[in-house]
Amino acid sequence: MNKQGFYFIEPFTEDFYRFFKLEGVHYEGRTKYQQVHCFKSRLFGKVLFLDNKIQSAQVDEFVYHEALVHPAMITHPSPRRVLVLGGGEGAVLREILKHSPVKRAVMVDIDKELVGLCRKILPEWSRGAFTDPKVKLVFQDARRFVERSKTPYDIILSDLTEPLDGGPSLRLFTREFFEIVSGTLGDDGLFVLHAGSTDPHYNHFFSSCVKTLMEVFPVVRPYWTSMFSFSLPWGFIIASKNSDPFALDEKEIRRRLAARGVKRLGHYSPQIHRAAFALPPYLKKAIRAGRLITDAKPFVWKA
Repeated sequence: MNKQGFYFIEPFTEDFYRFFKLEGVHYEGRTKYQQVHCFKSRLFGKVLFLDNKIQSAQVDEFVYHEALVHPAMITHPSPRRVLVLGGGEGAVLREILKHSPVKRAVMVDIDKELVGLCRKILPEWSRGAFTDPKVKLVFQDARRFVERSKTPYDIILSDLTEPLDGGPSLRLFTREFFEIVSGTLGDDGLFVLHAGSTDPHYNHFFSSCVKTLMEVFPVVRPYWTSMFSFSLPWGFIIASKNSDPFALDEKEIRRRLAARGVKRLGHYSPQIHRAAFALPPYLKKAIRAGRLITDAKPFVWKA
């Protein structure tokens, strides 16, 4: 962390750095698995970085988490069992629990220290979700958990860190892992993951995740939204055995939201649901050029 001039420097890549002016530091240190920084910004509020990469900011974390959770949740006719991979801040759980059909939400995160830190310094993210009786926390490698799971899930959400060399998420974006995930889903189940930037230059991870999921699932729907704190448009992907999120019209989405009592949304809406799946030509071209990600040849994000 570079504090000279009270700025935090984020090295997105060797060609792209961002400077965040600090108003205060909530935490800086290292867990067993990753470097953690949390600071206060006048512009973004509290901001969490892992291994020097931004994860979420108070000003717009609701945009990211609503975009990740609700399109898949609302596509399933009655999501009762939900699995979260990663999700250390607890905001994914927060959004899942807004859906009344949910009976069980299991969150699997390898970094128990990080989850403890988030509960302490970022309570605005989870808003009590960690203590909800429907929630079960498991501190374990996500791949190992999914490989051993004997319970079919209605929704599996991947809120993992980028696949850095030597990082805990390197083998969680491969064809082999997606095949394991597919086997853990019920017949109407959906898998959703965030997949990095969808800008015109740094979109290769997103496009390769789409291409790889197409090797495993018959229905693959990429979508995106704008993230103020990331300074980039951000991509997500829904994959399923038969359920198509784009097949829902606005009337049905509105009906399901009301029936489940889903309220207090700041980003997601029936209109946003439909619009998010509209991709520009450059992204469609990038997806065609994406590569297959495998255990033998994983995607490694290079800073």
